[in-house]
Order: sequence, then structure tokens, then C-alpha cells
Amino acid sequence: MATKRVFVVFVLPVIFSIVFGAAVLSDVLQKPDRELNLLPMSFSDGGSSHNASIEIIGLSKQYSTSEPVEIQVKISDSSFSCGDLYITVYSSGKSDVITQGGFFEQCFESGSKIIPVGDTFSEVITIPGSYDIVIEMVSKQLKNISAKGTFTVK
Repeated sequence: MATKRVFVVFVLPVIFSIVFGAAVLSDVLQKPDRELNLLPMSFSDGGSSHNASIEIIGLSKQYSTSEPVEIQVKISDSSFSCGDLYITVYSSGKSDVITQGGFFEQCFESGSKIIPVGDTFSEVITIPGSYDIVIEMVSKQLKNISAKGTFTVK
């Protein structure tokens, strides 16, 4: 009688877990086009992810401490026609965030693929140094594209 309880309490759940896990893994392996995207906020130098095109417009190589950094973003992939735009400025070579801007529910106007629509990213950085600016567009389908630029403040 005791061995029957041990079987029901300890062995049966292990067997069930292995069978269920094998069934789920088998289903996942049958779909080779599945994508595991653990770091959707990643970026690359001047490029973008998911083979889409995103570009920083209006970024100069050098600014003065009283001059605002003003940029816009051009996207040439129609699958990103609506979404959220994030712009972050970091200290170059560090992960210190200097400033950040979010423009939500950005949809292209007819014929134009320049965002933010009806607004601009404009920040004055008063501390001289080298900075990285990262732009990222996240679509309503939670796909993302990003790009990076570098500038200095003197």
C-alpha cells in the first residue's frame, strides 16, 4: 500500500512532466521559423535589426554647450508605419543615460516617413564630452528597429 502512494505522489508527476515537456518541445521544434528574441532593445552601430531601415536625420558631429541637439528619424520599412519611438543619449563608452525621450503612437503622415510627427527631439547638453544617441522604433506588433549615432559637445 505504501509503495502505491509513493508511486502516485512522486513517480507519476515526474512521468507526466516528462511526457508533457516532450510534447511541447516537439511542437516547438516543428516550427523552424520561430524566433527567440531575448534582447529586443539591442542596437548596432548605424545599423538596425530585422533587416529594416532606420536613419537619424539632422545629427551633427559637434555641438556647443548652448546649442540644442535636434533630430528627426526616417524609417523606410512600411511595417513600422505606427509605433513608439524612443531616443536616448548616453555618455560615450558608458551606460550613463544623459537624457531620454519617448514619442508614443507615432504614425507616418501621408507620403512622409519622418517622425516624430508634429514634434521634435531637442535637448541642450551642457557638459562637454562625447555622446552616443540611440533611436529605437517599436511597432504595434512588438518588432523593433534601432540605430546609433555619435556626437561631441564642446
